[in-house]
This record gives sequence, C-alpha cells and structure tokens, in this order.
Amino acid sequence: MAECTALESLIEMGFPQNRVEKALALTGHQGIERAMDWLMEHENDADIDEPFVPPQGNILGMEEPSEGGTPESMHSVTEPVSEGSTEGDRKQPLTEAEREEQTKRMMELIAQKQKEREEREKREQIEREKERRKQGQELSVIRQKLQEDEMKKIAEERRREKIEERLARQRVRDKIERDKAERAQKFGGGSGSQTSPTESTHVTPVPSSPIQEPPSKKEYNQCRIQVRLLDGSSLTQTFQAKEQLAAVRLYVELNLHDGDHPFNLMTSFPRRVFTAEDMEKPLQELGLVPSAVLIVAKK
Repeated sequence: MAECTALESLIEMGFPQNRVEKALALTGHQGIERAMDWLMEHENDADIDEPFVPPQGNILGMEEPSEGGTPESMHSVTEPVSEGSTEGDRKQPLTEAEREEQTKRMMELIAQKQKEREEREKREQIEREKERRKQGQELSVIRQKLQEDEMKKIAEERRREKIEERLARQRVRDKIERDKAERAQKFGGGSGSQTSPTESTHVTPVPSSPIQEPPSKKEYNQCRIQVRLLDGSSLTQTFQAKEQLAAVRLYVELNLHDGDHPFNLMTSFPRRVFTAEDMEKPLQELGLVPSAVLIVAKK
C-alpha cells in the first residue's frame, strides 16, 4: 500500500516513526512530499514527539455507513490502481533498486526543500537587518535631536545669566547714581557746605570755659583709591568716603582689560581680602579713608 510505502520510506530516510505517523495522518495521507513538508515545517514544535491521537468521529477518507449497509470505504487513501494491475501487484514490496531510486528521489527532494528554507531564512534575515538598520538610523536621529535641544537649552541659560548679570551691574550703577544725587541734595552740592562741619570742629574753645575739650579727629569726605591690576597697571580714582566698596569694584570691572574674570579686592598690609558682605560697607568704615591701595587678585 502507498501508506505503508510512504511510512517505510520516510523512516528509512531517518525520520522518527512517531513523527512520520503524525505527519501522514495530519496531511491526510496525501503522499510523501506533503508529509515531508509538514515534518520540515514543524520540526521545531514543542509537541512534535508526542504520540498522535486521532480525532473522534469520522476518520479522514471514510464515510458514514448507510443505514443497514456497510461503509463504502473503510481504508485509507491508497495508490490509484492502474489499468491491468491486480490487488496482489499493489501489495508487492518494492525491490532494492526501487527503494534506492525512491530514496534518492526523496533525498533530492529533501535537499531542495532545505535549500528553499535556507533561501527563505536568508531573505528573512536580510529583512530583519534592514529593519534593524532603519531603527538604528531613527534612534540616531532622535539622539541628535535631543543633543541639539540640550545645547539650545544650555545656550539659552547662559544668555539669560549674562542678561541677569548685566541687569545686576546696571542696578549697582543706578544705586551709585542715586546715592550721589542724594548726597548732592543733602549737602547742597557745594564744597562750602561740606567744609563747614569740618571748620566748626576747629573752633577755638572759649577761654572762660573751665574744661577744655580735646580737638576732634578730622573727618574726610573723599577717599583716593589706587587699584593695582593683574597685568601690573594701576587705576586711581577718588570716591566719596561714604560710598560703598561696591562702587570701587564696579569701577574696576568697567576698566578691566582682560575680560570678565572673577576677582577679589584685597589690601597688602595689613592683608585683608574683602568679602561680599564688605561690598555693602562704606569706605570710611573699612578704614580706606583718606587713601588706600587695593590689589586685584584672581579667585
């Protein structure tokens, strides 16, 4: 029978009997080629080696028996009976030469199926590689976009910091101008009104007074500041004694020649480095009146 021949042929080609029986049953015993296709397509299935359980009810290739009669077909699909052949001829086993020829044909078929599968897997691998490269390019574009956004953000922050720094300097300038205007308004803007308190401190005491007061210390309204820069040059400017040290620092910042570098103001003797808190103190309170030498030092 064709079924037995297909079973034996597939077993001789090295397929396990359990798998061959399952393949023949699930392909409806439609020949070795169909069974071989099924075996190659399902060789990696987890349940490939589990025993085949035929479904309940009608079996493929059989018909329901008519009432009171016998089934029209009670056997599996067999090879078609050629004209002039007998039942005995169909059941005769294959000769050795026929088996070798059939095995050779089946091996060629297996090789062809294997080649087709390798070509299909190769095409699938090429498609996967294309998809991987496409995804890689998309990720590269996304990373580049993120980097550009980050650089723009950093540049915007730096620009905002510079604007805030310029505004802060402008506020200091405005404050200095307001202080000058207030002092000019308070003292009348003339040197005579500023010297009158000094002159009054040197009035000769009345001889009739039994207690002679000691002469008061002279007060200075102005302060001459010399600033030594990092490049060896120096700046000299006169400030009001009540002006804050921040005015001197702003004057130095506006006259620096080597860019906006952070720096400190200090005195050499006695050595003193002025802090941010000192910037809000007047020059006379810091002991810089009537004159002083300040040194610019890098932070």
